[in-house]
Amino acid sequence: MSDRRLVKPVAVAALAVLLCLPPFYLDAFWLRIGLFSLAAAIGATGLSLLSGTAGQLSLGHAFFLAVGAYGYTWLAGDPGPGLPTALAALLAVLLAGAAGGLFSPVAGRVRGIYLGVATLALVFLGHHLLLTADSVTGGFNGRSVPPLAVGGFAFTGDDPGLTVLGVPFGAEERLWYLALALFALTWFTARGLLRSRPGRALAALRDSETAAAVMGVDVARYRSAAFVVSSMYAGLAGVLLALAFRRVVPDYFSLALSVDYLAMIVIGGLGTVAGATAGAVFVTALPLLMTRYADRLPLVAAPGSGDAGIGPTEAARYLYGAVVVVILLYAPDGLHGLARRVRARMRRRRTPAGQNTAPAVPPAPAARPKEHTP
Repeated sequence: MSDRRLVKPVAVAALAVLLCLPPFYLDAFWLRIGLFSLAAAIGATGLSLLSGTAGQLSLGHAFFLAVGAYGYTWLAGDPGPGLPTALAALLAVLLAGAAGGLFSPVAGRVRGIYLGVATLALVFLGHHLLLTADSVTGGFNGRSVPPLAVGGFAFTGDDPGLTVLGVPFGAEERLWYLALALFALTWFTARGLLRSRPGRALAALRDSETAAAVMGVDVARYRSAAFVVSSMYAGLAGVLLALAFRRVVPDYFSLALSVDYLAMIVIGGLGTVAGATAGAVFVTALPLLMTRYADRLPLVAAPGSGDAGIGPTEAARYLYGAVVVVILLYAPDGLHGLARRVRARMRRRRTPAGQNTAPAVPPAPAARPKEHTP
């Protein structure tokens, strides 16, 4: 194996080791930002598969996040069936996929702005159900989320006796590694899907529906399948968000959350897992950081201070809204495409002048003159 082939596996291994270190060096605030960002990255990956790869506009992602979060809370809680939490998490993801399957006939036959309006109705319907179904959702005040336990190991801070290398492992530290494992699963499954035959069919469907149908792609079937897969990713993100928040309330799963996820995939780059991850980290971390450092920022009022100014959450929305406009104007392929172009430019600069990196092409054989026979 050449040195160039070793670079990528070594970089991936180094990144994995680096991501395992934060619980030993960062406090709970930074770990919570990481947890919310990883959960958002999982949900944004599903939306990127739907909108970026399959070319389907969806404004209802918050609905499927709510299905995953409340599905887990009800299945594992009391009132509720009180199932083992690991089984409840799995069933919540499947429940979100089933909700997407119920809506998939619409997704298979409607596209563009019409599908966006149809999915928008899901958000308002879901919010109404979350407020009125008190026995399941807890109504306006929401419900406490049962902590996840796998094989007797609980992802909660109630057990103060767990210490690793002198660092006490509470809920944030334990959930960090769970979130990393779920994100790694999402990353590899989504990349495998994009490189597989169904992924190429979805890309062809996005580029030209007529051309894809001519090549034998079942348009309605692939659209419906993309919607179901995206819903399952959203359900998994909802479960992780519920575990990180420890309480779910209806107002969180509003239209603003769906718009946030659209901003994530536009900023990061449509149709790419790395782009969805970068956009999710940016959109999720920005309001939390602005809230913490609001007293040091101009024109931003700290929460509860009574000062005149813009709240940190609203200021963060204005800021990444401006970033979306800049991205659409100057880098339509998002941060992922921008990083790819920067890497390509750096490789060209490292290449010595006059050196041709393309493989050598042997010259064509010279034509033999005809022999004249007497």
